[in-house]
Amino acid sequence: MRDEIVANGARAAELLDWYDRHARVLPWRVSPQDRAQGVVPDPYRIWLSEVMLQQTTVAAVKDYFHHFTTRWPTVTALAEAADGDVMGEWAGLGYYARARNLLKCARAVASEYGGVFPDSHAELLKLPGIGPYTAAAIAAIAFDRPEPVMDGNVERVMARLFDIHTPLPAAKPELAELTALMTPARRPGDYAQAVMDLGATICTPKSPACGICPWRSPCRARLEGTAPELPKKTPKKAKPVRHGLIYIARRVDGAMLLERRPDKGLLGGMLGWPGSDWGDAPIDTPPIRAEWHTLGGEVRHTFTHFHLKLRVFHATVPMDRRPAAGEFLDQADFRPSDLPTVMRKAYDLWRDR
Repeated sequence: MRDEIVANGARAAELLDWYDRHARVLPWRVSPQDRAQGVVPDPYRIWLSEVMLQQTTVAAVKDYFHHFTTRWPTVTALAEAADGDVMGEWAGLGYYARARNLLKCARAVASEYGGVFPDSHAELLKLPGIGPYTAAAIAAIAFDRPEPVMDGNVERVMARLFDIHTPLPAAKPELAELTALMTPARRPGDYAQAVMDLGATICTPKSPACGICPWRSPCRARLEGTAPELPKKTPKKAKPVRHGLIYIARRVDGAMLLERRPDKGLLGGMLGWPGSDWGDAPIDTPPIRAEWHTLGGEVRHTFTHFHLKLRVFHATVPMDRRPAAGEFLDQADFRPSDLPTVMRKAYDLWRDR
């Protein structure tokens, strides 16, 4: 049955015909019509979008993508950017290691490849921050290489098309094999985007619109009535809760006490409020001598592996007071938008006190 679907039932041509009519309009994408006229995708824009889209939605990424490509329209321009400027533009997208690797990758492309992205999966894998999925996506979409591209949407489509009941993540190798078998030599970049679009718009997690799906005839899960329950997933363990303290100090002239976090670790390289470690029993060690007051309420934020609860202290300090941690940033240079989301939540709580 599997070979029958690959060979006859779910031909790439059927999906590409659907994609030619229904492709999503995305700021980093070359439409199938423009591509047919010889317009070539910009590898820089494909790479940037793929890094931004990791564990983030298209809706959340569009504005960030516009800001980045307006400020840094080429990979060389991004390579020359200051670290703090890039981290500031990234603030709010989360998973900040991606922003650090973004700069490392841009600088590697600029210095080692003359500002031109390599066009093979193997060479792309040599770049900082580019793993197998991102390398495959760039190779396929930007350079039309027949590389199998599998994100969450593609996993869902393949699990339903072949009625795979093995739960994720254990099913990933089998789904990757099927994705490779289905990838055509003709228009592989458009095909990869077509499967993603199919998962995003029709073969959705809940209530898939099977009646209008271009692959409805060969889809085994539709025939078996199992589509809504696929892909199955292994239940996740409950996330632990960590606690912390943060300190918001404003000097009498309006300057704010901030620190840049170490490059490694959570929120690496980002501006934030000085504070304790995050654990079971945080130690109260204010960054500057002051009369500290506790804000009502708490900041709650969820990271990939844990939930975080923060108590927020605030104080006003005189001009001559020197901090033990962090540095004062002049009021004119402070932009709350440069803060990562969890730190901005604390700022909002302090602002609205």
